[in-house]
Amino acid sequence: MRYPKKLEIGKYIATTAPSEGNINQIDFERLDNVKFNLENLGYKYKETKNVRTNFKGRSSEAIIRADQFMKLWEDNSVGAIISAGGGDFLLEILDYIDFEKLKLLEPKWFQGYSDNTGLTFLITTILDTACIYGPNIKDFGMRKLHQSLVNSLELMNNKELEQGSYDKCESNQWTERTDPYEEYNLINDVKWKNLKNEEKINFSGRALGGCFDVILNIIGTQYDKVKEFISKYKEDGIVWFFDIFEMSTPQLFIHLWQMQNAGYFENCKGIIFGRPMIIKEFYEINYEETLKNFFENMDIPVIYDTDIGHILPQIPIVSGAIIEVESEKGKGFIKNYMR
Repeated sequence: MRYPKKLEIGKYIATTAPSEGNINQIDFERLDNVKFNLENLGYKYKETKNVRTNFKGRSSEAIIRADQFMKLWEDNSVGAIISAGGGDFLLEILDYIDFEKLKLLEPKWFQGYSDNTGLTFLITTILDTACIYGPNIKDFGMRKLHQSLVNSLELMNNKELEQGSYDKCESNQWTERTDPYEEYNLINDVKWKNLKNEEKINFSGRALGGCFDVILNIIGTQYDKVKEFISKYKEDGIVWFFDIFEMSTPQLFIHLWQMQNAGYFENCKGIIFGRPMIIKEFYEINYEETLKNFFENMDIPVIYDTDIGHILPQIPIVSGAIIEVESEKGKGFIKNYMR
């Protein structure tokens, strides 16, 4: 596994929009505060041109989004790239990304979540390079940075962090931002759950995952190198982490079946699910029942409702690193090891 160099003070943290961009004034003000916050920490900050543009769900044409990402990766003054946001159309840029060229270049940190799984997942499996599934750039525009944001910068400094579960989280009810500098609205209690009611779960392995909705679209394509990745790291085993944005319970079950039959769960040491944003319950089958039905005869420990993904705050995870996960009495931790 290749790990980028530590993010040095004075290096640029750059942002680009490989999926959706921004067009609202309130987002522009938040981006301005991102620059203020990061420069106060000693970093430089810059944006590609597509960060403040958007048309029908795309910041720019696919070839332009790919080119702007490639140029940042090639720029030696840039120490890290954090995505401008999520969306729906990132995968269409993959045909314009030169993965062979990226393999020859010095790796650097890339961070993002949701639709950015199209990059984080492939940076890990194709480039054999660690990256971070974690907050997008606008989160860094809040008044006082949440600990999860500070932790993601610490990870970029190659720190081996033990990140504990949080006490509170936001709800799954999305609302328009009215304050450009607002912080997370932490109103719900956090409780990690062990699927088979185990008193305590502990496992470790090489982290792989991202937004469940996006990973499904990669299965069977020319970009699907998961089985090769699993084989290469079979001695470590794989810890899958899944962040569900929107899915029905039948879809979730069948897509898990699809992944199993594609060989994705071979050498699996454990699975962690984040808090799903939108789960539609059909046939009177709920989310927990769906997971139990699928995993009941599999010898894989599963933890769900963890601090991963769309219901913030989220624990940033170093995709490709060795992680240790523990869950007991509704609380837990994730520790990463850069090896």
